Amino acid sequence: MLLTQIKYDLKMFFRELFYLVFTVFVPPVTYILMGQMFSNATYSGGMNYVQVYTPSFIVLISFSVVFFAFGFDQVMNRAAGIEKRLFITPITDKILLMSSIAKSFIIATAGFFLITLIGLLVYDLKLSIVNFLVSYLSLLLINAVMLVYSHAIYSNFKEVKTALIISIVLFQIVMFTGGFSVPVESLPNFIQYVSYANPFYHLNNIYISVWNQSFELNQDMLISVGYASALLIISLVVIKLNNKKE
Repeated sequence: MLLTQIKYDLKMFFRELFYLVFTVFVPPVTYILMGQMFSNATYSGGMNYVQVYTPSFIVLISFSVVFFAFGFDQVMNRAAGIEKRLFITPITDKILLMSSIAKSFIIATAGFFLITLIGLLVYDLKLSIVNFLVSYLSLLLINAVMLVYSHAIYSNFKEVKTALIISIVLFQIVMFTGGFSVPVESLPNFIQYVSYANPFYHLNNIYISVWNQSFELNQDMLISVGYASALLIISLVVIKLNNKKE
């Protein structure tokens, strides 16, 4: 039953142009275009474009999948009454949720391999097998954290229009303040403060350090890990409260 639902969810995902644009086309194309312009640039810590933006765009794909194909999709199903109709069938709410989670992991995995392949073929990316495996497992962990964030946010919406507006605004904010497009240190001061409040900026920093095998619990990393963990706990509380209301 679960496998059938996963196949159905994946099929519906690839039929949705809205999802494909934000998750499949925008991140890889942006990764390539930015690389053509900034491949010779040097970033914080002396890292080059490939070291910074390969992991960043992997995280961006994961974020796009989690917030559009998982969170927003839940609102659509809720608003259209699809969830209620499905619950009449042998498909339970747990199967529906597990299928959505599995779908997000599958598509995030595809994004991981796609961006990594582009880096290897276009930008001469150097990646050992051990680093590849550690990076992939770390992505799954970060993806799980983002799933909790997404579920906490979208469990508060019942109308598709509101959720859609929030989704588009969130994507823009995350894109420009999460370190996915312009280095945060080059942004105006007031936007930098927005970046520091953006949990995906911190998740991105964590993943960049893991990707480049430079992860260590210094002051900045402790702040990122602590902030992301605190929001994870808050999100779990929000989810529990919303479940009680239902």
